[in-house]
Amino acid sequence: MTTVLTFLGAAGTVTGSRTLVEHSGARTLVDCGLYQGERQWGHRNWDPFPVSPAGIDDVVLTHAHLDHCGYLPALVRQGLDGPVWCTPGTADLAPIVLRDSAHLLEEEASYARTSGYSRHDPPVPLYTAGDVEQALRQFRQTGYGVSVALEGAGTLVLVRAGHVLGSASAHLTTADTTVLFSGDLGRPEHPVLRPREPAPAARTVVVESTYGDRSHPSLDPDHHLLAETIRRTVARGGSVLVPAFAVDRTELVLNALSLLWHEHRIPQVPVYVDSPMALRVLDVYRDPRHRDELRLGVSDDLVRLPGLRTLPTAQESERVNRPKEPSIIVSSSGMASGGRVVHHLRTLLPDRRNTVVLTGYQAVGTRGRALAEGAHEVKIAGAYVRVRAEVVQDQGFSVHADADELVAWVIGLVQPPEAVFVTHGEPQAAAALADRLRRETGATVVVPRLGERVVVP
Repeated sequence: MTTVLTFLGAAGTVTGSRTLVEHSGARTLVDCGLYQGERQWGHRNWDPFPVSPAGIDDVVLTHAHLDHCGYLPALVRQGLDGPVWCTPGTADLAPIVLRDSAHLLEEEASYARTSGYSRHDPPVPLYTAGDVEQALRQFRQTGYGVSVALEGAGTLVLVRAGHVLGSASAHLTTADTTVLFSGDLGRPEHPVLRPREPAPAARTVVVESTYGDRSHPSLDPDHHLLAETIRRTVARGGSVLVPAFAVDRTELVLNALSLLWHEHRIPQVPVYVDSPMALRVLDVYRDPRHRDELRLGVSDDLVRLPGLRTLPTAQESERVNRPKEPSIIVSSSGMASGGRVVHHLRTLLPDRRNTVVLTGYQAVGTRGRALAEGAHEVKIAGAYVRVRAEVVQDQGFSVHADADELVAWVIGLVQPPEAVFVTHGEPQAAAALADRLRRETGATVVVPRLGERVVVP
């Protein structure tokens, strides 16, 4: 008997995580992510799945970000009916993420029908709200460190990864070997979550490489850059726009703003949270059932902002597009690729008084990446918008392990792996991490191609 891995996503790119594990006649899919970013990748969401979804026995989700769970309803729509294993935190966050995704997909299909453009005739969404609800019925929860017998064959243990609430590395034991999937790894310290835990050794390791070619700046727990940026912007009469992912990033930004406000290091200006999805996620982070995921003492004062204002409706969101006074707007999405933040960018970017603060990784092909690279114009709703606002990159919010931390995670396993596969990174990042791992471990290290099948030791 042999165990075979097939890399069905996150190979050659940083999104769309999907790896198939086949052994003893069983099939387990680790992560089921949606492709995001550049159009060439987004089109792959519509490709026929390479294996029959009905023939997949189990799905394992490492966490609730869209690029790891967002394709799941499409797979269910195509016939997947097996269990979907995840932690309780992921089981609470994934419904928020998937329902929002379905809503956007259905809206997009409706707009395509009325506007007369689509690659489909008639235009249809990749999946619907009904597909999401069916997928959620297939969820099975398991805690960290618990050995679970999979439906097909083998066992699964999820290990705390410290990336977002509920995030895990996945350790699979098959009839003949062991495979460890890093998932997205957090840093050794997370501002509000308990840090990642050591993972069990495995003969084969599949490791992410989002930041595989760079190191983060020194930690800035006091958020000096953010505080200085806010003070400078408010002093010139401008507003600060923070594109932030709804899952984890918005919570970290609000936590940082709370600390700065209570320390009197930023002016008392209105703080708007323009993401209904982020507010639902915040409720999950505050849920007492997940208290043991948070760092000691964080749960009671995760967000304490007297000036916090929420914008649950589109009409309320539109009213702050042109603020009458300096303010801070936290809105999704984090890469400015969609969502309400796009409308704020359209009105705020042309004004030199304003500032856009980018708080995390910006994938190739996104507006966030264009802004980070100094674009003078960005395209929004078919028209180019002049970029006159200040753009600041604050790496202090990154909860992805950098190159040094990824290497330390692999080297820190109790026993060195025989083979390492580097995925979930842009080509340069994946290649750089692979080179380091070859030098610093005795393992065979490979950056797999999309669709590549390999027999593992």
